[in-house]
Amino acid sequence: MRIQKKSALIAGLLIALAALGSWYVTKPATGKLAAPTAIPVRVVNVVEKDVPRYVSGIGSVLSLHSVVVRPQIDGILTKILVKEGQLVSKGDLLATIDDRSIRASLDQARAQLGESQAQLQVALVNLKRYKLLSVDDGVSKQTYDQQQALVNQLKATAQGNQASIDAAQVQLSYTQIRSPVSGRVGIRTVDEGNFLRMTDTQGLFTVTQIDPIAVEFSLPQHMLPTLQGLIGDPQRARVKAYIGADTDGETGNLLGEGHLTLIDNQINANTGTIRAKAEFNNPGQKLWPGLLVTVKIQTALEKDALVVPPTVVQRGLDQHFVYRVNGDKVEAVTVQVVAQGSGQDIIKGVKPGDVLVTDGQSRLKPGSTVQVLTEPPQVVQSEPKP
Repeated sequence: MRIQKKSALIAGLLIALAALGSWYVTKPATGKLAAPTAIPVRVVNVVEKDVPRYVSGIGSVLSLHSVVVRPQIDGILTKILVKEGQLVSKGDLLATIDDRSIRASLDQARAQLGESQAQLQVALVNLKRYKLLSVDDGVSKQTYDQQQALVNQLKATAQGNQASIDAAQVQLSYTQIRSPVSGRVGIRTVDEGNFLRMTDTQGLFTVTQIDPIAVEFSLPQHMLPTLQGLIGDPQRARVKAYIGADTDGETGNLLGEGHLTLIDNQINANTGTIRAKAEFNNPGQKLWPGLLVTVKIQTALEKDALVVPPTVVQRGLDQHFVYRVNGDKVEAVTVQVVAQGSGQDIIKGVKPGDVLVTDGQSRLKPGSTVQVLTEPPQVVQSEPKP
């Protein structure tokens, strides 16, 4: 009986010890509170430099001189001396018109002039003789006056003949069609052998000046005072022309640099814009008449501007701010955005050399502990599909 009680007591004790050990193993740990984790960020230093200010607009390229070559006399087109697309200089011979009839008229006018001059020579000799005879009453006063009138008449006839020669020479010059400007020849509309008329409106072809060339563009009307200041500045405002650029002119191919030359004399009341024109040297012929381009005009130069990437500036409820790194923590600093564009922002409210957060702001708040990452962000490239 005693043995059974002793065995039961030992078994109970073992069960109690097992339960105590199980509770000790599975009881919740009462550890210390974990330390706050540093937030990884990327930073940039505030840079102080001179930054040009620009305004952008959409414009079209225009030739300074574009001439439709038309005949000034009626006649058969005998020869075309230039090819389509050829560059020509002012005064170059472009085409010729049959001139045989005009040359015949010119020869006839010259013959008539020679006849009038011969008659005038004889009349002058007689006038001189009559003048000597009239002293001794060898001829009457009436005869002398009649001879003087004949001389005047023959002089007028000779002058008329000379005018006919000049007119024929002008007509003859029209048979040689020369380029009125330097430029590029367009597509020909008439072939050799056709009869040309002065009343033809189509013309032979066009000659368009390519270098220099102009760009006409429109800007909002509030830019008028700025444009007036630029047009009156002895240092002519620089204008850049791009193709394939957005409205800020931050992308695309630069076609050329020119200068502002003209502001239109009125504002378009329907669109609230004002037209302006800039002139470009175009030796490479990248600017072509009719081409749509984006223009950028340098309106000012911001001296000692504080420049940061656009990703630095954050938008609050009613103001802009940035996160500035101070030791291993960050603080929110209110800033004023002076200008934006061209991949950079000009701000006020910080100092040159300040370290500002440029990536990772979404997890930050004032006083957050940060870890500055120095390596560049990894770029994940997708593999091409087979």
